[in-house]
Amino acid sequence: MKRSRFTEKQIIGILKEHQVGLSATDLCRKHGISDATFYNWRSKYGGMDVSDAKKLKALEAENAKLKKLLAESVMDVSTLKEILGKKLLPPGSTRSAVYWAIDDKGYSQRRACSLVGLDRKTCRYASRRPADEAIRPRLRELASERRRFGYRRLHILLRREGIKVNHKKL
Repeated sequence: MKRSRFTEKQIIGILKEHQVGLSATDLCRKHGISDATFYNWRSKYGGMDVSDAKKLKALEAENAKLKKLLAESVMDVSTLKEILGKKLLPPGSTRSAVYWAIDDKGYSQRRACSLVGLDRKTCRYASRRPADEAIRPRLRELASERRRFGYRRLHILLRREGIKVNHKKL
């Protein structure tokens, strides 16, 4: 929105000149404004003092902030209602809900994580664990061959074959 050339103090001064007895057309010519601008000012600031105008401006700014907060909270509620259909127990599903809110709804990562209730570090976490696709089939084969062996004994057999795996991972 374009900023006015005149301050509230100047506008109220012009309106007081009109109340004293100058005509609207003379005032418009004198100050270089249009008739429409003058009448808009009169409808907005008519009968006000400078302090009243400042209070009005402060109230309008506060009203705009509150409207913005209300719109954000309504948007959050609607997003939460859409997310409720999904089960969000493991971190992977909550992470997918965060990415859905970011991509589809246009949320920031911070806001989406706080909405879902997920820490931002958890959302950004990328596992660096080496892949174990080669080990799993062999471990299944050994477990099916030797059904009575537990995980400790299977770990020993894998180590003998040259496959090094952390015992906690088994």
